Amino acid sequence: MTDIIARNAGQLGAIVRRIRKSRGLTQERLGALMGARQATVSGIEDGATMTRLGTLMDALSALDLELVVRPRSKADMREIEDLF
Repeated sequence: MTDIIARNAGQLGAIVRRIRKSRGLTQERLGALMGARQATVSGIEDGATMTRLGTLMDALSALDLELVVRPRSKADMREIEDLF
């Protein structure tokens, strides 16, 4: 899988949703894998800004993903927005 860039909560939520669906998981099943309710998964996917970092990390772990932090690239923001 290639790197996918997220620059805000909404974009990160869309990435989680896309990967969850590509793996054939429901929100309920992902919630069970991460020890959370379906509503929590829905909030992450909707880009809820009040989501705890630990909860987000649980979701990424359940999807076998990792978070990478690096300096922001100079890519045109429209190119990134087009991904979503």
